[in-house]
Amino acid sequence: MRLHSIPFFVLLFSIAFCYYSEYDYGGGGYGGGDYDSPYAHLSGEGGSPNCAPECNCPANYPSAMYCDNLKLKTIPPVPKGIQYLYLQNNLIESIDDDAFKNVTDLKWLILDRNQLTNAKIKKNAFSPLKELQKLYISYNNLTELVGPLPKTMDDLRATNNKISKITPNILEGLENLTVVHLQHNALKEDSISGAFKGLKSLVYLDLSYNEMSKLPKGIPPSVSMLYFDNNKISNVPDEYFQGFKALQYLRLSHNKLADSGVPGNAFNVSTLLELDLSFNSLGSIPAVNEGLENYYLQVNNIQKFSVSSFCKAIGPLDYSKIRHLRLDGNNITRADLPQEMHNCLRVANDIEL
Repeated sequence: MRLHSIPFFVLLFSIAFCYYSEYDYGGGGYGGGDYDSPYAHLSGEGGSPNCAPECNCPANYPSAMYCDNLKLKTIPPVPKGIQYLYLQNNLIESIDDDAFKNVTDLKWLILDRNQLTNAKIKKNAFSPLKELQKLYISYNNLTELVGPLPKTMDDLRATNNKISKITPNILEGLENLTVVHLQHNALKEDSISGAFKGLKSLVYLDLSYNEMSKLPKGIPPSVSMLYFDNNKISNVPDEYFQGFKALQYLRLSHNKLADSGVPGNAFNVSTLLELDLSFNSLGSIPAVNEGLENYYLQVNNIQKFSVSSFCKAIGPLDYSKIRHLRLDGNNITRADLPQEMHNCLRVANDIEL
């Protein structure tokens, strides 16, 4: 049920704000689940004489080599000068120690959708890559996170594997690592606690679609986008999120959260702009900081709208910054909304019941 007219609201949008149209739970939000090569439009323009014969190196950008969709079972010889190597959608099963010996300045390595296993990736396979920035190795058969990796890395994507373990210190020293995608794996909290220690630049971490029953320890405080959707998490330790000094986007939808597992101050984080607690078993609205702008609580067991969940005080300068609020799929009707809500949520332009 939508509120079509509420005093103090300028206008309610006629179309429901539906976050699913913006969120790609399989791909993971920031940066998307796939990649867009800045040189993709060149892939059909001639070939470089140094290119592997089965691959394509665009004449206008010979530092990119496209070997995708060729049913390759092994990595072809990679000539010097290649900085962007595309090997996705093949049948590659192994990586030898000397696979990249000629391309020490390789920056992008795309290995998505192959048949790689940890047993057939040699220990020093990535050692020659002294300037590697991006490694995409999703949709393979990995059971552990690969490594050690170059310290120049800034983007690691290993989604849709069978990863159940991250070896301690495997990510040690990756101080430039900004983005990590690990959704759709088999990770439990004990297998990753402390695994991200020392990642001083980490901004985006997606651990959705795993097997965690608790929130893991040791996530860097630099993280601003943190996703735990579709796990089995039933409680939030007191003050757990207060340690994140830059946290802006937090998702915990499709878990097992109930009131008994959510301390009163759990989500009162001053930096938080967006919070997703949809598809849980909450009976009341967890309190949030007045600075929160988007709050998703649909499909819970909420039966009461408490203004104190949004506003500690109400005055000319004291009010909630909530703009989008979803409460549909709960046990709340328009008649359940208290009158003082209008002053508290005075800037909201979309509330869905």
